[in-house]
Amino acid sequence: MSREHPVGRDDSGSVGTGLPLPGDAAAARAIVRELLDEQFCTLGGMDPDDVVISDAMLVTSELVTNAIRHGGGLTGFSARLSGEGLLLDVADASPTEPRTVAPVPDTVRVGGYGWPLVRRLSKRVTITPQARGKKISVVITLF
Repeated sequence: MSREHPVGRDDSGSVGTGLPLPGDAAAARAIVRELLDEQFCTLGGMDPDDVVISDAMLVTSELVTNAIRHGGGLTGFSARLSGEGLLLDVADASPTEPRTVAPVPDTVRVGGYGWPLVRRLSKRVTITPQARGKKISVVITLF
């Protein structure tokens, strides 16, 4: 059940389909949604739960948005399906790993929720240093 939709170029120099990297989180979500729609259509209508799809969209958005806002720009993106679920790779230009900001009691905080959400909604999260930045790989269970 492995199906891949790599796009753009990553730090290893490998090239996916030759398509440009998604320019924003919405474009990345569209790629993931298309991949999921294609795959589950071929399985005779078997669909993962709507909540699982929403989780996959949220994780995609958070990783791509963080790469653009805090990681010096998106340098690689791929989405593929395997027996484990949805595998996402998002690479950026910064070697700095995401961090969790501890909440301060009795204050309202803007931002800082994305990385904890990614970690909570993903079965596995791996951060791999690259020559020019890092790659974050996640697995999201679909069933």
